[in-house]
Amino acid sequence: MQTVLFHETIFGPIHSRRLGTSLGVNLTPDDGKICSFDCLYCEAGFNAQGPGTTGFAPRAEVARMLEEKLRGMKERGEKLDVITFSGNGEPTLHPDFPAVAGDVMALRDRFYPEAKVSVLTNSTRLADPAVAEALKRVDNNILKLDSAIDSTIRVLDRPNAPGFTADKVIGQLSQFAGTGIIQTMMLRGEWEGHTVDNTTPEEVAALVEAYRAISPREIMLYSIDRPTPARMLEKIPPEELAEIGRRIEAETGIPVQVN
Repeated sequence: MQTVLFHETIFGPIHSRRLGTSLGVNLTPDDGKICSFDCLYCEAGFNAQGPGTTGFAPRAEVARMLEEKLRGMKERGEKLDVITFSGNGEPTLHPDFPAVAGDVMALRDRFYPEAKVSVLTNSTRLADPAVAEALKRVDNNILKLDSAIDSTIRVLDRPNAPGFTADKVIGQLSQFAGTGIIQTMMLRGEWEGHTVDNTTPEEVAALVEAYRAISPREIMLYSIDRPTPARMLEKIPPEELAEIGRRIEAETGIPVQVN
């Protein structure tokens, strides 16, 4: 079974196709996965692998390890474009996420003031005011919206919360109008007898309406890049993805980055 990718709290730097040279911050366990989604395409595997034994990384340890890493990189003259909250699950589930985000931004200011701080979030914790305010303070608040249709979200993202709906999350995402970045994974395939395809005209039209309602500063469209736990998924060809991106940009007036 495909399992977690990251076995450290601070990992990299790695090259991100969307963000550049990125130093990762994994707040979730380094030997298991904790997430409020169980996406078919998650590079860290399914939640069924369990939460592991190490738990959420303590706030003080995150700060200590990040300071040590940044100091060493600075002394060696290494380049850094971004510090990215990512890892083996949803970072905003960390009980001290707002404080940790503040620590990370302070350390960035001290060692690499030109670098950005990014958070990759699945948008499930936006109803928490402290989490939402922390996301508003980072440079790149990258929020997931893979579909604007409930039935597709249920199959593709498999949210843990029974009450999670497209309308609800779109309403919550609108608080980041002009500042948030919406990230959408485009794919098609099969899972347990269900067809999943968020590239159909119906799906794209629903996404266009959602993007208009949210009014983010940018949209990121991407497709599968690494092995996925659900094997019957198909990467969208670059030319098709680019065409979808052109349509969305033309119909919303919002810049679309395609990777």
